[in-house]
Amino acid sequence: MSKRRLNDRQIDRIQSIQERRRDRATAKKAVSEEDLQNMAQLGPEIIGTVITNFGAQVDIEGIEAPYKGSIVRCHMRANLERLVTGDTVIWRYAQPHGVVVARQERKSELLRPDIYGKLRPVAANIDRIAIVFSPKPTPFSNLIDRYLVASEDQGIKPFLILNKTDMLAEEDYPDVHQLVADYTYIGYDVLVASAQTGEGVLELQRYLANHTSIFVGQSGVGKSSLLNHLQPEANMLIGPLSLGKEKGTHTTTASRLFHLEGGGVLIDSPGIREFALTHLSADRVIDGFIDFHPYLGRCKFRDCKHNKEIGCELLAAVADGHILPIRLHNYRQIILSQESDRT
Repeated sequence: MSKRRLNDRQIDRIQSIQERRRDRATAKKAVSEEDLQNMAQLGPEIIGTVITNFGAQVDIEGIEAPYKGSIVRCHMRANLERLVTGDTVIWRYAQPHGVVVARQERKSELLRPDIYGKLRPVAANIDRIAIVFSPKPTPFSNLIDRYLVASEDQGIKPFLILNKTDMLAEEDYPDVHQLVADYTYIGYDVLVASAQTGEGVLELQRYLANHTSIFVGQSGVGKSSLLNHLQPEANMLIGPLSLGKEKGTHTTTASRLFHLEGGGVLIDSPGIREFALTHLSADRVIDGFIDFHPYLGRCKFRDCKHNKEIGCELLAAVADGHILPIRLHNYRQIILSQESDRT
């Protein structure tokens, strides 16, 4: 009997259910106020950074003496807000596990709604988002634009990385070359690299220095492979593409923070095939398209949907070659998907 294949929506639903179960398990395993008081040899309150979140426990890197640079597995205090990689926390050392007692205010956060529309943070205190794509699996500008909109909305600088450039010499990938040309035209930084040959890794290393960045993108685009070049001690697992569909297999199961040898901090996140923007209004979505900015508010009708209306400045800009047609198409698709999800 053949195995039933799940579609992406079903996979997301299953992952969301599993995440809710982990949240309930985390709450059960959290350290109560009474337990906290009874714990023996509890150290003083010190500052640390969340390196990885395992659900019920987190790995904390100490940034103050006497545990500076040490990574300690910790429980979380009951009623503590949800923690994500990159969070700055106050924790106390204890054996066999420490305890996180408070979370400091986030400077920034990358948010993603789950299948039920509930906003969940992906990472905290980042100042750059690296959107990684490659010739295989097939890149989609719609997914890239969703990441860009989320980045712009949250005030985090995005840039793009084309990985697996070694594949471009073997076969013809006009769509990939077009993506590079399109996003360069819009004004985004697009770096090219190959985790296979090491091409462009040094330039990427310099670009990431002095920043806290996160790798995002589809599974199988080589985020972990690039990380292994940038930080050889990372030893991240690398998975093959799924046969037949050329979709990546999930090898990174939890976001993890790394200190790069060339300077800077990098968070590697699990790959995803969709990135919903249901938490954003239509106005916030369109503001995330930076190439639309010169034409917004200039349409003939205030309620212009930028579809077929007479006097639409966005349509005129597309006709004049100032806005790429694919960008307006992707904007419409995002709005349509939001309307569909909300009905």
